[in-house]
Amino acid sequence: MTKPARIGADQFLRLPLLPLLAAQGISVRRKARFLPEPTGPREGREGRGPRLRLLIAGDSSAAGVGAGTQAQALSGQLVAQLAKSHSVEWRLEAMTGHTTLDTLKRLDGLTDQFDAAITALGVNDVTRGVTKKRFVEHQSRLMHLITDQLGARRVIVTAVPQIGRFPALPQPLAWVLGRQAARLDQGLQQIATGFPQIRHLSIDLPDDPALAASDGYHPSPKAYAIWAEKAAELLRQA
Repeated sequence: MTKPARIGADQFLRLPLLPLLAAQGISVRRKARFLPEPTGPREGREGRGPRLRLLIAGDSSAAGVGAGTQAQALSGQLVAQLAKSHSVEWRLEAMTGHTTLDTLKRLDGLTDQFDAAITALGVNDVTRGVTKKRFVEHQSRLMHLITDQLGARRVIVTAVPQIGRFPALPQPLAWVLGRQAARLDQGLQQIATGFPQIRHLSIDLPDDPALAASDGYHPSPKAYAIWAEKAAELLRQA
């Protein structure tokens, strides 16, 4: 018999904390500094060597928010890393605010084929109250789409960010969202073990102010560089 899911302390306390959490959420949104998606191409070809068709998909972090140009964002820095040994044909399919379900719908219309893909999702699933069960369902569908319909033989799924460490979020809101993010990431790791093509990429960044963008919510170009280097390393292993 399957054991019922263990209820976390944050889930017990969510109801009594609800008025405070709601007030903090409204305050964060009101004070938030909006950063646009960076300028620059969202597809192209770079480098020489074996052909590598690369898809980058996800939310605002995949889109590069926090960087001034796509060259400084995940897409540009990852392509630059891979172009040292491959002829990279890349495409960015990402948008601020997208959940896993939004990305699933966006990619379902693609007819291109890819050799590899990297995804960055989860923050908006957390903030919009998507349950772990529903998140796992949506991510599983997304992985089937990327590996079956789009043909990717290697997929890097970036871990759900550690929201509890975001400088822009006050306590206890950061703690509650952080615990939920950890639960969703556990589900993401479980999915990764079920697909031979998938690798889960966890990035444990130090508490360095230079790694956060000016909004205290998104990565800085320096953080994108670390992320791109680790993702490229996993893709090269394939």
